[in-house]
Amino acid sequence: MSNSKVMIDIQDVNKWYGQFQVLTDCTTKITQGEVVVVCGPSGSGKSTLIKTVNGLEPFQKGDIVVDGISIADPMTDLTKLRSRVGMVFQHFELFPHLSITENLTIAQVKVLGRKESEAKQKGLAYLDRVGLSAQANKFPAQLSGGQQQRVAIARALSMDPIAMLFDEPTSALDPEMINEVLDVMVGLAKEGMTMMCVTHEMGFAKQVANRIIFMDQGKIVEDCTKDEFFNTTRSDRAQQFLNKILH
Repeated sequence: MSNSKVMIDIQDVNKWYGQFQVLTDCTTKITQGEVVVVCGPSGSGKSTLIKTVNGLEPFQKGDIVVDGISIADPMTDLTKLRSRVGMVFQHFELFPHLSITENLTIAQVKVLGRKESEAKQKGLAYLDRVGLSAQANKFPAQLSGGQQQRVAIARALSMDPIAMLFDEPTSALDPEMINEVLDVMVGLAKEGMTMMCVTHEMGFAKQVANRIIFMDQGKIVEDCTKDEFFNTTRSDRAQQFLNKILH
């Protein structure tokens, strides 16, 4: 990995909500093709950290450089940058009044300036990729949670992202739907997509993560390979977390 291009470079990021510091001196690098799982207890700053990577959450100190573009630079066009960094949320964020096909094409047309026909072709190709071709003309409410989340992933991929961010993509799903979403994510990882995933799914982490970042109270406490994280003695806090989540 050492020779790989750095895609996401997080440098001493600090964030406050008023007096309360949510992120403290967070620093890490993610190289092209790497899959990094961010985990930690509730309220540890995981989701906030991942949302700073594409500028959805502003931060007050430090910098994040994505594919050579600084997020802290006031001249950076964040909308353009976000179109290149796919984001999949806990709640699918699909447009309820648009069909699945329209959900897949609207951002391609409006943000990337693609022709309707090209956008539709690309969107439907990714819908097929996540196994949902048959649902193209339905509306989000007609799909299960797992299916909606797979549509959200297809929509993000339709934008040809350089990296994908996942913010607890399975936490709002029924247990039997979790695997259908994780299977798509495993496939992306195997294809070499650069991914940063906030998740409690440790089976997924063991299967595809290159690295694990463990956060607690707004700080990165561990940043190590998955083998080190699962097989060697970590900090007390990480050990407690693992004991709870694995049993």
